Amino acid sequence: MSRGVILLAAGGTGGHLFPAEALAHELSERGWTVHLATDHRVERFSSHFPGAVHPIQSATLGSKNPVAVLGAFWKIWRGVRQASGIIARFKPEVVVGFGGYPTLPPLYAATRRKVPTLIHEQNAVMGRANRALAARVDAIAGGFLPEDESAAGTKTVTTGNPVRPQVLEAAKTPYAASAEDQPFRLLVFGGSQGAQFFSDAVPAAIALLTEPQRKRLVITQQARAEDVARVKSAYAALGVDAQVLPFFTDMAARMAAAHLVMSRSGASTVSEIAVIGRPALLVPYPHALDHDQAANAAALAGAGGAEVHPQSTLSPERIAALIGGLTDDPDRLTAMAAAARSAGKPDAARLLADLTEAIASRKTVSDFRKETHA
Repeated sequence: MSRGVILLAAGGTGGHLFPAEALAHELSERGWTVHLATDHRVERFSSHFPGAVHPIQSATLGSKNPVAVLGAFWKIWRGVRQASGIIARFKPEVVVGFGGYPTLPPLYAATRRKVPTLIHEQNAVMGRANRALAARVDAIAGGFLPEDESAAGTKTVTTGNPVRPQVLEAAKTPYAASAEDQPFRLLVFGGSQGAQFFSDAVPAAIALLTEPQRKRLVITQQARAEDVARVKSAYAALGVDAQVLPFFTDMAARMAAAHLVMSRSGASTVSEIAVIGRPALLVPYPHALDHDQAANAAALAGAGGAEVHPQSTLSPERIAALIGGLTDDPDRLTAMAAAARSAGKPDAARLLADLTEAIASRKTVSDFRKETHA
């Protein structure tokens, strides 16, 4: 028998839906019936969601055109009406939002109906939709957000970001540094938007390493489909063992096998690096909204698990110095791996589910903190 209904709301991108899916599985195992309110983009990701999915209308408010703004408000209001109908029909004990504009109608409708509410923010800087909701909701769960005396901080619980089961499995592999006569595995990836810089800069940097350093390298690199051939060719000309693809289905396992990771610093990436415990050179995507990637990277660097390098500072010569220096310093890499792991939150899904249940039972954040720290 179900313990009751919990409604989750998320934008229809992987960054918003994956932590929602992780929470949904945890809540389902605890006996809850879980529903999801989102937009039409969910079709690519919803096959693993353990519950009913309800597409609702929403819109962004980024345009300066008055007609477009009016149209966006009209869509959002229609979404609020749709969400109100879902809430009236299924009577959720709590509504949990995961960011993105499609969370605005369900969370706004829930607060109007006095249903307990919670938002989860993956990044170290709160996104625009969550900022708009922060003052209305009962609690905020943070991937990196601090618990402080600010208006948002007083209702924040730092749960971490739920990670995929494959990441938890990969985290079982301890870090083993590469000795000077052993292969050195370098993992390079940048996401769909950020990979081109690495395709241009990293092969040029590898060409500047000493021959003994190049001979040890085993590179796994994600590249855009249109860049794969030239990146492969560049490494082949250098005699470097490299696998280059647009997408790796076993990225968690490859991260666990790596001696050094070089990547962008989206919230999921930083969380997975920390949970698995690998040293990283983080290069925040310079065009990210609100500079959230820089803040995410700073959180891991502050723990000692990563170095942060703005893209504008990374010439091939600088990258070669960084990679070459770390390749020859296994003790530093081992220390960074341990520091990264200490910052990881492998139990984030459990903590987030605990907070969700507490808010559903109308406990305050202060009560929850006292119970968990007791």
